Amino acid sequence: MLVRERTEGIERQVLSPRAALASETRGREREETRCSIRTEYQRDRDRIVHCKSFRRLKHKTQVFLAPEGDHYRTRLTHTMEVAQISRTVARALLLNEDLTEAIALGHDLGHTPFGHIGEDALSKYLPGKFEHNRQSLRVVEVLEYDGKGLNLTWEVRDGILHHTGDGMPSTLEGQIVRIADRIAYINHDIDDALRAGLLDPGDLPAGPIEALGRYSSHRIDRLAHDLVENSADSDLISMSPEVGALMDELRDFLFERVYIGSIAKTEEEKAVRVLQSIAEYYLNDPEQLPPEFRPSEPTELTVRVCDYVAGMTDRYALMKYEQYFLPRAWMV
Repeated sequence: MLVRERTEGIERQVLSPRAALASETRGREREETRCSIRTEYQRDRDRIVHCKSFRRLKHKTQVFLAPEGDHYRTRLTHTMEVAQISRTVARALLLNEDLTEAIALGHDLGHTPFGHIGEDALSKYLPGKFEHNRQSLRVVEVLEYDGKGLNLTWEVRDGILHHTGDGMPSTLEGQIVRIADRIAYINHDIDDALRAGLLDPGDLPAGPIEALGRYSSHRIDRLAHDLVENSADSDLISMSPEVGALMDELRDFLFERVYIGSIAKTEEEKAVRVLQSIAEYYLNDPEQLPPEFRPSEPTELTVRVCDYVAGMTDRYALMKYEQYFLPRAWMV
């Protein structure tokens, strides 16, 4: 018996009837010979970890632009925290950890430089809003592997697309990632805001802190426990109404005090100027784009420019801005 077949047999015996089994995947857009060792979801996880977009996450902003200090979250550390929470919940519910992990590791591959402000900056050039979840799907379907995409399974692509926004993931594993993403960023953004001195512990809303815990580790543990307990016998992954409301209160607090009203956000106009200046430079001179991003049709130009700019790390975007718009004498 192949190792993969043995693993698939263990999944059928051990996992919940609600789990998405690797042996029953809806498959890939392009058929491939199956691996003799890894299941289909394990292969997806490995492809994501080894792709270029995943490596670039280490130099992309989570919330704080160019923070001074080594311990602020980046888009990569956020991704790893989401994966950890997701796997814990999936294991407790006897769902497919490999599928959950693959979705979690891929969910932010399409994020722009400079956090969500980058989405706003690039939305100027598209008929609709630039949405990082849709760009993450585009990364794995189109942009990676020299334009061939990673050819991931349908379930992983569905979870990446629907980790945020109006649509819900079709699998319970994808639904776990959707909530784990929120659990992670709410708590680590509070942690980073405290570290930066933007908040004092006494500023945090008393109700959620008293109920969920003073420290982020306590709150994450409490939220994960509630998620498991409330989803154990359900066909929907969700928190209890009481605990969900407490988490929403923390999220609203962050929007008011950190995401929108923080002094740390005063640099956002500069970040927008950097990204839009770079985008317009390429729109005006498409020959300066790397060959793999040059459009085959004029109607594709704005999309291809946004593909390229969205894929940049923060520091690469700043380097390009200096190259194109600052006198060389200032570039020290």
